[in-house]
Amino acid sequence: MKIFTQKIGSMAVGFFVLSLLTGLLQAEEPADKDQSYAAALEKMQAEQARQGGSKFTPEERAVMQRSAATLAAELPVPGLVTGERAPDFTLPNAFGKPVSLYAELKKGPVVLVFYRGAWCPFCNLHLHKLKQAQPEFARYGAQLIAITPQKPDRSAEQIKKDGYTFEVLSDLDSKVMKAYNLYFEVAPELDSVYRKHGLDIAAFNGPGRTVLPVPGSFVIDSGGIVRAVHADIDYKQRMEPAMMIKTLQALRQSKQ
Repeated sequence: MKIFTQKIGSMAVGFFVLSLLTGLLQAEEPADKDQSYAAALEKMQAEQARQGGSKFTPEERAVMQRSAATLAAELPVPGLVTGERAPDFTLPNAFGKPVSLYAELKKGPVVLVFYRGAWCPFCNLHLHKLKQAQPEFARYGAQLIAITPQKPDRSAEQIKKDGYTFEVLSDLDSKVMKAYNLYFEVAPELDSVYRKHGLDIAAFNGPGRTVLPVPGSFVIDSGGIVRAVHADIDYKQRMEPAMMIKTLQALRQSKQ
């Protein structure tokens, strides 16, 4: 996981808090295995192995590896840096209602998560773990907001199917993914591989929109400052809910 801290401008006092947060995050391991994404991922991969392993051919895996290498070169450090001010945005939720980040921050901290779409099993696994963690987020006055490039109707289907009670917003013009330094375009050869396996990105995002975010998670305090970041071009890697909770705990402690 990538956790960054830095002193920005005149934020001398904030630097101490950021250092405290980093120490807590690096020192603590997820306490609740039921909320652990890594444990759930390991279980899912073990089940896939029992069922015969990857369904992708060696040639298709080579395409995926080339695409990952290209993305790593084009976006070597995805996401924002801890201590930065989070860019504001207004996006439609799954039912067409506009939601603005800074309006929501007036209510308390926000755990902001970018995911690829309802078609992505790793995204779904992470979202389920975040759903389980919502009561803990609420304990610290925080709410969960998810952003995806998929169309609102696709998100509405996902919310109904999976029982999500958090906001799922659609970044239909990709501006927010770009503002958070997560945006990339899926190479045609990789899109072709995905479609062979029934993963039609444009069917979820809209015609011609084969764009995705690098999966990213941000814990943003009520002042709009990013306090923890995880963004990794390896789409299987995600920020643990326990790490988000530790950040929220440290934010509360810093105010006492």
